[in-house]
Amino acid sequence: MNPQFKITNKMLNYIIEISKQLGLIQFELGKDLHLRKENKILSIQSSLAIENNSLTIEQITDIIDGKRVLGKPQEIQEVKNAYEAYEMITKFDPYNMDSFLKAHKIMTRDLIKSAGNFRQKDIGVFDNEGNIVHLGARPQFIFDLMVDLFKWSKKDNTPELIKSCVIHYEIEAIHPFEDGNGRIGRMWQSVVLCKWNPIFEFVPIETIVYENQQGYYKALAKADDENDSTYFIEFMLEMIFITIKKYSNKKMSDIVSDKMSDKMNEEFIKIKEYLNNNDFLTSKDAVRIIGMSEATVRRYLNKYVELGLISAKGQNKARKYYIKK
Repeated sequence: MNPQFKITNKMLNYIIEISKQLGLIQFELGKDLHLRKENKILSIQSSLAIENNSLTIEQITDIIDGKRVLGKPQEIQEVKNAYEAYEMITKFDPYNMDSFLKAHKIMTRDLIKSAGNFRQKDIGVFDNEGNIVHLGARPQFIFDLMVDLFKWSKKDNTPELIKSCVIHYEIEAIHPFEDGNGRIGRMWQSVVLCKWNPIFEFVPIETIVYENQQGYYKALAKADDENDSTYFIEFMLEMIFITIKKYSNKKMSDIVSDKMSDKMNEEFIKIKEYLNNNDFLTSKDAVRIIGMSEATVRRYLNKYVELGLISAKGQNKARKYYIKK
């Protein structure tokens, strides 16, 4: 059986915007080793926090660095497992069953006896009042459902950004494991995205999902009720877009902060925002945006070009400025 969903204009618009933002962060994130580790820790902390793990960023960092931490043994083990799994994220095959089971085994090692194996009993997800909000697939159907999902995901030509959301939802809907379904579902979306663009290894989507946790549960519930993951896909694409945009704005500010005055930094943010939504910028546009003299604006633009933040084509009044790819 193929997953049920529709491709909407909202999804396509998110794909366009996400792709534009990715162009802004690709190079800088790729070379910043410290930030890559920091973002991976953010992903782990947020995904575990959704499942009620109480450890802080600082505690998780200490655990990963091999330091002793006061905390529940199970929560500490969850961190160690998740970090090992996320470290292998580019080595997993997103469309391979054995790879998927291996990832779950790492994620739940020493936490459940059935780590890396599909569950053999019925399971339900309950809210805080003890009401069932989701019933997983009957155990006798899990293997075939997962085979169908991986078969579809490997052959179908749906854009990877959308496909990753579909796979995420289907894992949660099937609920193939005794425990760890949420963690593996969120991570597996990143596995799919990494296959499409390696930069997603270091983009902490889980942090924005955690900040919008109730919306996440609502999107899952709506998809369940409608037996169609369209709404969930739109929600997750929004989470990806917010993460990418938030990061690209922060990173670009970091790039310029040490090399220019506060005023030039402040005006560059305005220029970048304009270029995010337009193909190019003229000096006349910049005068209107910044509200300073033409001579000052030209000096600012030349400095941005010199630092490699934007590129320029043409001479004098015909000169146009572009986001540096």
